[in-house]
Amino acid sequence: MPLLLVGAVTTIWITAIAVSVGVLIGLVVGVARLSENVLIRGLSRIYIDCIRGTPLLVQILIIYLGIPNLLFVITKQQMPINVYVAGITACAINSGAYVAEIVRAGIQSIDRGQSEAARSLGMTRAQTMRYIILPQALKRIIPPLGNEFIAMLKDTSLLSVIGVEELTRKGQLYIAVTFASFPVYLGILLMYLAMTLSISRLITLAERRLAVSDRSD
Repeated sequence: MPLLLVGAVTTIWITAIAVSVGVLIGLVVGVARLSENVLIRGLSRIYIDCIRGTPLLVQILIIYLGIPNLLFVITKQQMPINVYVAGITACAINSGAYVAEIVRAGIQSIDRGQSEAARSLGMTRAQTMRYIILPQALKRIIPPLGNEFIAMLKDTSLLSVIGVEELTRKGQLYIAVTFASFPVYLGILLMYLAMTLSISRLITLAERRLAVSDRSD
């Protein structure tokens, strides 16, 4: 159990960093997705479609194995990537695509009349987005962002294939020594369940607080 707890802590901090970076990527791409510029809108759509349309496992392998191989072909020098850097990068890029769609949906859920009212007051499109639309949209996207955190928490188990010692990998290393497959995998399952249920509870509390805030407004 202590070994699995260490892996669980690693899983949580990897997820936290990946989703945090993913939120930053998603905010930029989500806003770009609604841009009036055809090129910007097209590039954001390509990014979202490519990332969401391919498995995270393949993305992890491309970043950890494919990119160093490509750099070796170009430079003739070995440039290995740290497993944690590769894993977090892959998860962040993957999360960014899903967050972008969450942001886009959140922005589009705001009444168009508010944008028109802001523009009639002389605010630019950027000012309207920054001061009027995004603050309201962010309140609405907090629950789906919590769900994205849970999904990424579980998806970090894929990082075990490149040697990141998160929860699943810690269990695999212990099984390799003791051959106690069933109790270890059962322990891993219960720890993932405990983490996801705890986060789900926090999301529910956040939704209730936001609902109270909206009623008071």
